Amino acid sequence: MRDTDTGAMFLSMAILTSKQQDKKDWTPDPGRRRSMRVLLSVPIQVSGKTADNQDFREETRTLVVNAHGALISLAASVASGQKVTVANKATEKSLECRIVYLGNPQAGKTQMGIEFVKPSSSFWQIDFPPDDWVVPEN
Repeated sequence: MRDTDTGAMFLSMAILTSKQQDKKDWTPDPGRRRSMRVLLSVPIQVSGKTADNQDFREETRTLVVNAHGALISLAASVASGQKVTVANKATEKSLECRIVYLGNPQAGKTQMGIEFVKPSSSFWQIDFPPDDWVVPEN
């Protein structure tokens, strides 16, 4: 083995060890997101009341998911803070969610952030979720 190969190997090991140590020492910043986002398209059905109190049921897909909710796009007109029911079409499980973010409407749909009313890190059925998806069960 050449000296440059050995040096590169030790540098790689040092970086890996440093990253592992950083991961162990990492604590979430209270001003940051609670869990990592994952780009994942999950077929869902969202139901509830529109902003003008009309029943709606709409099939859509997630754009991004995390342990606490998702980013979705809906045609239904909803208000920030209101509750909706989200059904995962793959598992047929439903959860109550709250609208926590409303984007600007585009092409008849609005991107919105939803959060689970009760934590459910397994709702999206991801086999290898990020480490920070551990949500304490109450």
